[in-house]
Amino acid sequence: MRCLVFALAFVCAAVLPTRAQDAIPDLKGTWSGKGKSIVFGSHEHHPGSQSAADPPRVRDIEATHTVEGQDGRLAWGRSSSTTADTKEPFAWAIASDNKTIVGADVDGYFRITLIGPDRMEKCYTHNGTSPSRSIVATCYTMDRMKR
Repeated sequence: MRCLVFALAFVCAAVLPTRAQDAIPDLKGTWSGKGKSIVFGSHEHHPGSQSAADPPRVRDIEATHTVEGQDGRLAWGRSSSTTADTKEPFAWAIASDNKTIVGADVDGYFRITLIGPDRMEKCYTHNGTSPSRSIVATCYTMDRMKR
């Protein structure tokens, strides 16, 4: 009977999947993507004379995020767009699932999902309390540029 219990325990241990914790992804490099944004008002990346009280606009945006440094689950760098080369600083934090990233820049917030080693879906928002008083929301994919 002891042999049967030992054999059963051994088989169960061998059959049950074991998963090593995935490595923290290396985000360093330049990420670029194009998408559409909904914008109330105007902002450096969405210029115009509109105010937040005017009807919203749907605008194209092409953004670049350069991740300059990373320490474990924390990453930082600068953002710009084809409309405004602001080199705006950002800070990101990678969640324990190694796919979810949250972050902030000077006026908004990021929610990012890694969908591959060189591809992410970036969602970005900022609210009417931002310095520009504009409201923005967007989600689109970005790819890491090859070195």
